[in-house]
Amino acid sequence: MVPDSPNGTAPAPTRAAGLLADPVHHGAQAGGACPQGVTGHEDGAARREATREPASAAPRRSFGRWLRLGATVLVLYVGVFHLSVVRGSSMTPSIHDGDRILIDPLTFLLQGVQRGDIVVLKYPLDPSVDYIKRVVGLPGDEIVIEGGQVWVNGRRLDEPYVGDPDPFCSLRTHVRPAHYFVLGDNRLRSCDSREFGQVPQDYVRGKVELRLWPLARAGLIGG
Repeated sequence: MVPDSPNGTAPAPTRAAGLLADPVHHGAQAGGACPQGVTGHEDGAARREATREPASAAPRRSFGRWLRLGATVLVLYVGVFHLSVVRGSSMTPSIHDGDRILIDPLTFLLQGVQRGDIVVLKYPLDPSVDYIKRVVGLPGDEIVIEGGQVWVNGRRLDEPYVGDPDPFCSLRTHVRPAHYFVLGDNRLRSCDSREFGQVPQDYVRGKVELRLWPLARAGLIGG
């Protein structure tokens, strides 16, 4: 390919040593003549050889692609998942006051809300405020609380995550369609569905499975 002339047009073909310079000939030199003894095919191979990358360049280029991909995934991850700070002790011992948690809004799209999930939800009495609670009852469930124990559909829940059970609460209810019944793990110090009622499905903002801070307790949050 002939480089552009200063005025943006290709220069007119010129004659050199009685030969017409071929502007698109792979072997054309600055003077327009093809080097003696070099065919167009051989010249093309020579140019490919001359422009071949060093052996060490491919791994660097591959590493660069993976680095860019990792950066893109991180940006998307941070953009979709939300970091939040817990205030209060209603979820101890599972989650403490001051813990930094990651809220996952996507899991529910794949598998829905499950009994035992820890979720961040809009406070039904003031949707501008977020609460963190554990889902105990799903739509259609019968919930019975008596003597510090919780029964769901006639079966007592095994709740090793509960800090202080509430022996004074007595309650029986059915969970309405598109609603959830939620409780705090620290039953004696939790404002939850025993007080503000059932939570509409669209009030659930996301699931909580990962604690980022403090580092001594960082990792998955057990159910």
